[in-house]
Amino acid sequence: MLIDFNAMETAVVPQMRGGEKEVHLKSHADGLAKIMQGTLVPGGTIGLHTHETNSEVIYILSGTGKVLCDGVYEPLSAGSCHYCPKGHAHSLINDSDGDLTFFAVVPEHGK
Repeated sequence: MLIDFNAMETAVVPQMRGGEKEVHLKSHADGLAKIMQGTLVPGGTIGLHTHETNSEVIYILSGTGKVLCDGVYEPLSAGSCHYCPKGHAHSLINDSDGDLTFFAVVPEHGK
């Protein structure tokens, strides 16, 4: 199945998961997984949240920032890959002056 992010409209999501500023997001969801391409604006965050029934893989396409995962900050830059397992909590943070662009996959594992 081809997922063509270039053909999708971009949704602007303010304060995603209680975070700061906004995320520009293109996504596909089918109930089994959510697949996203997003851009977190400078100073923006995706709020701290726990993955209760799923996990998340975030691959950084461009820019720099950090993730807070289970209380530990991890630096991110182009080529970095962050994994948040089911039952763990994380937050994506753009603490730079430029956009942070990422690709993310959130597979559902059930309850």
